[in-house]
Amino acid sequence: MKSRVKFGSFLRRIAFGSTALFVAVTAPAHAQDTAGQTVITAARYIDVLTGKTVEFPAIFVGADGRITNIADARTVRWGSNVKHIDLGDKTLVPGLIDMHVHLDGPADIGGYRGLEFTDSFWGMTAVKNANDMLGAGFTTVRNVGSDNRNDIGLKQAIDAGYATGPRIVPAGYALGATGGHCDSTYLPPSLEKKDGKEEGIGDTPDELRFQVRRQRKYGAEVIKVCATGGVFSRNTEPGQLQVSERELAAIADEAHQWGLRVAAHAHGAAGIRAAIAAGIDTIEHVSLVDDEGIRMAVARKQPVWFSMDIYNTEYTQAEGAKNGVLEDNLRKDREIAQIQRDNFRKAVKAGVRMVFGSDAGVMPHGQVGGQFRVMVEYGMTPLQAIQAATKNAAEALGREKDVGAIAVGRYADIVAVDGDPLADVRQLESVDAVVKGGVLVRGQ
Repeated sequence: MKSRVKFGSFLRRIAFGSTALFVAVTAPAHAQDTAGQTVITAARYIDVLTGKTVEFPAIFVGADGRITNIADARTVRWGSNVKHIDLGDKTLVPGLIDMHVHLDGPADIGGYRGLEFTDSFWGMTAVKNANDMLGAGFTTVRNVGSDNRNDIGLKQAIDAGYATGPRIVPAGYALGATGGHCDSTYLPPSLEKKDGKEEGIGDTPDELRFQVRRQRKYGAEVIKVCATGGVFSRNTEPGQLQVSERELAAIADEAHQWGLRVAAHAHGAAGIRAAIAAGIDTIEHVSLVDDEGIRMAVARKQPVWFSMDIYNTEYTQAEGAKNGVLEDNLRKDREIAQIQRDNFRKAVKAGVRMVFGSDAGVMPHGQVGGQFRVMVEYGMTPLQAIQAATKNAAEALGREKDVGAIAVGRYADIVAVDGDPLADVRQLESVDAVVKGGVLVRGQ
C-alpha cells in the first residue's frame, strides 16, 4: 500500500531519546544507530489510554519489537536502513486481546463427536485456531483451560518460531470439583480414569492448592477454576455452585502467592458472589449475576473484571445441532443467553470493569470480532468496547507494560482497519493488516 502522507522537502533533524532513531537525510552518519529498526505509518491511530485519535503517526519500533517513539509522519524522516511498514490511509488500533479462548476446541465438533479423534488431534487443531485468532487481529489471547496442556505447548512453539499465532497466556488444565463443569462428565465409570482424579480436580482447599502449584509447575501463567456448573457439560446446571468460597479463596491465595492471576468460570449468582469475595481476579461468563454481585464487583478494593461472552450464542443456536452439540447443552444456552446480555448492560451501566472474552471454541476463532457489535448494542460505546479488548484486558492480565496500547515501551502489536471503528465498531470484524512485535504478519 502506498501512504497518502506526503513529506516536505525541508525537514529538520529530530533526535528522540538516547537512541537517536530519527535522522534527517542530511545526517547519514547516524544510519548505524537504526539497524534493525522499523517504522509503521498510517493515517491515524486510536490512543486507547486517552480516548483520542492521533493523526499521521510514525511509530518507531526497536529490534526487540517494542515501540521506541511515536512521531508526526509529516515532519520526521528516518534512515534508509529503517524498514518501513506503510499502512496508507488505515486506522490503527492496538493489537486486540481476547481474555477467554480455548484454542484446542474446534467449534464444529460438539458432543460425542469428539470421541472420533485421538488425543493428539486437539493440539493439532489449536495450531490453526491460533493462526485464525491472529488473522482476526487478536495478538494476545488468554487460554483458560486445555487438555494435555496443549495451550502451553503451542505457546512454546509460537515463541520459538515453529508456529504462527498470538501471544498466549496459558492456564493448562482448568481446576474444578469432582463431577463439576471442569471434570470429565461425558463418560461412564468404566471409561473413567482408574488411578485417581482427573487432572485439575480437587475437593478440598488443600487439594486445589496442590493443583495450582501443579499447573504453574508445568507452565501455566494464569489459573482457571470452574466455580459453577456450565452450559457445555453434562450433569451440571449453570447456576449451581460447585466450588465453595473457602476453596475459591485457597485457590486465589495460592495463585497470588506465586504471582499468578485467577479466572473463575461462574454463571450462577451465588458462584459469582463467592468468587468476588474470595479474591478471584476475573469472573467469566457472569450470566446470572444479581444486583448484589454487581455491587460487590464495583465496590471491591482489589480490582475485579467481568468477562462476558455475549456473542457466541448466535453461532451455537444456528450451528450447534449440526455440529453434534447435545440438545441439553443447547437448552441451557437458550435459557441464559438473553439474561446474560441484559446483565451485561446492567454491569456496564453500573461501572463494573469489563474485558473482552469470546469463549472462542464454542464459536469459530476467526469470527470473534463480531462480539464488538453486540457489546455496543448492549450498552458500551465503541471506545469502551475497544478498551475492553486492549487497555482493560492488559490491566486484568497484569501486562500493561507489554500490550494493550500503542505506546512507547509496549510491544508494537497493531491492527489496521478501514474507516473509523469509533464511528462503526464493525470495522473490527474484518481487519486489513496485523502487526505483531513490529512484524507485519497479515496484510500487505
